[in-house]
Amino acid sequence: MPEVAVVKKRQERPQKEKNIITLKTLKAQKQLMFMSLPFLAYIILFSYVPAIGWVMAFQDFKPAKSFFNQQWVGFKHFQFLFSDSGFLRVLRNTLAMSFINLVLGFVTAILLALLLNEIKNALFKRTVQTISYLPHFLSWVIVAGLVSNALSTEDGIINILLLNLGLIKEPILWLGKGEYFWGIVGAAKVWKEVGWNTIIYLSAMSSIDPALYEAADIDGANRYHKMWHITLPGIKPTFVVLLIMSVGHILNAGFEVQYLLGNGLVVDWSETIDIFVLKYGISQFNFSLATAAGIFKTVVSVILIYTANTISKKIGEEQLI
Repeated sequence: MPEVAVVKKRQERPQKEKNIITLKTLKAQKQLMFMSLPFLAYIILFSYVPAIGWVMAFQDFKPAKSFFNQQWVGFKHFQFLFSDSGFLRVLRNTLAMSFINLVLGFVTAILLALLLNEIKNALFKRTVQTISYLPHFLSWVIVAGLVSNALSTEDGIINILLLNLGLIKEPILWLGKGEYFWGIVGAAKVWKEVGWNTIIYLSAMSSIDPALYEAADIDGANRYHKMWHITLPGIKPTFVVLLIMSVGHILNAGFEVQYLLGNGLVVDWSETIDIFVLKYGISQFNFSLATAAGIFKTVVSVILIYTANTISKKIGEEQLI
């Protein structure tokens, strides 16, 4: 459809000029700089100062001893991590659940935002938006309870529905089989966050020039053509920035939902790095090993976010850094 291609071309962004920060610029914006100082101090105090505790990863840390009396062990805890089958298992679980959450989170949020954007009745649109946002404000404790009840073998709605449809012959113990656990966590996260995640896409869609849609109407484009050639390219910069941020959090698969829904039957599938850190750091008082796992997670996250940002820059897309 050549007409829509013309519309798409009109939407292409002009090349950005490189911003150079000079002393004159800093002086002109000194009020903004002073206003940002409290937030900068907050970040330094609560994000960078605690990183001093990373030295514990290189010690056999004992809380009863002073800092100078701790035994230094070099990379002993890191070597243990990468040779321990338990850590490799939680790393597998973390990556798998992160990937599922990443794909489901992006696909469902963009699809819902596209559908909401096409609704012309404002009252119905606001009602659907409000209903889809509400689960975001529920705590994971409540969500885990709802999921457990829905998947119950006695009166869970999922088993009752599948039995009535004839898809299964007897109730399935969903939370007792490891192969279902990753999918259950992904579905629970979609149910809780999909409405909230659409906000930023709807905001990006509202910034698209209406003249593009009018031109597409004149060219005879239908709704699907406009979504594919105008709406989706219009939200691509937002999508790229969110994707870079999500890639940087690929080792943050979560803690609450896995901890609350997990049990002894699915422990090989439910434990993530965060639960591993809690297990060793708090339950077994092995603070050094827990810190080493935390450092590994942080370093990998930083490398991933810089890699994703560099790839985005190479292919001419939006950059986060």
